[in-house]
Amino acid sequence: MRNRWTLFSLIALAGLIADQLTKLYIDRSMRLFDSIPVVDNFFNITYLRNKGAAFSFLSHASWRLPFFICVSLVAAIAILVAFRRLADDQRLARVSLAMIFSGAVGNLIDRLRLGEVIDFLDVHWYRHHWPAFNVADSLICVGVFLLALDMLIEDRRGKRA
Repeated sequence: MRNRWTLFSLIALAGLIADQLTKLYIDRSMRLFDSIPVVDNFFNITYLRNKGAAFSFLSHASWRLPFFICVSLVAAIAILVAFRRLADDQRLARVSLAMIFSGAVGNLIDRLRLGEVIDFLDVHWYRHHWPAFNVADSLICVGVFLLALDMLIEDRRGKRA
């Protein structure tokens, strides 16, 4: 039991440190809306701030900040409860929940500290831009993908048994 929490803590801490250090670096080394091309017509580092959620969802709602803080706290608690209930052989699910937790807490820290989230990863095809994101968002997306993969694997195992 102790090893599973150690792994969770290491993954969550590493993700949280990577997220916060990259955001701190961007905030201190760039001006808002500055953009640095990395791969022409495909990827830039662009300093943006997002008051909403994904795709700036609810960015203009007056109640957005307390709402997102509450949602993040509830999500973090739900992840910890779900993690505690996982079976010992569900390693992929453990890793994925640690990643999702780390991302949720990383963006929560920004909301508590700044009232908004720092985004800087700008993927695009010429002038067609995907909404900018950050390391925390990446951790959440990859974690959700791995969790879905784990559920698919578990479902297939159950059908074979």
